[in-house]
Amino acid sequence: MKNLKKQRRIQVIAITAVTLVLASVLIGYAFRDGINLFRSPSQLMAEPPGPAEIFRIGGLVEEGSLIRGQGQQVRFAVTDGGASVPVVYSGVLPDLFDENQGMIGTGTYANGVFEATEILAKHDESYMPKEVVDALKEQGVYQPSDG
Repeated sequence: MKNLKKQRRIQVIAITAVTLVLASVLIGYAFRDGINLFRSPSQLMAEPPGPAEIFRIGGLVEEGSLIRGQGQQVRFAVTDGGASVPVVYSGVLPDLFDENQGMIGTGTYANGVFEATEILAKHDESYMPKEVVDALKEQGVYQPSDG
């Protein structure tokens, strides 16, 4: 009788462990495309990702770098004060997108150019994404707005 209880307990623990591992694997698989890592321009230049890796980059739009091409194509550079990364984007930019303003882009990095699929800009005078502020503070170029 004691042996049977011990065997049942071991079976329950084993089934629970297998269930937890399976649930973790399924959750990881479901999030594989939904998790985008953030990189600053300095981090990107120090350790370039693979051409198929989707990630977010953020910083300030470099002054004098905004070039509007034909149609909806836009070229500009994003900087954190330590490095500058050229960006190419085809689409409509947010209304508040401008030079010397904070932005975050989602996309891939290939051939030395960040190819953005989405661009986000700050939404009021005092907001800047936390990742961008942290990267700018790390570089020593963050200047909080007076608002």
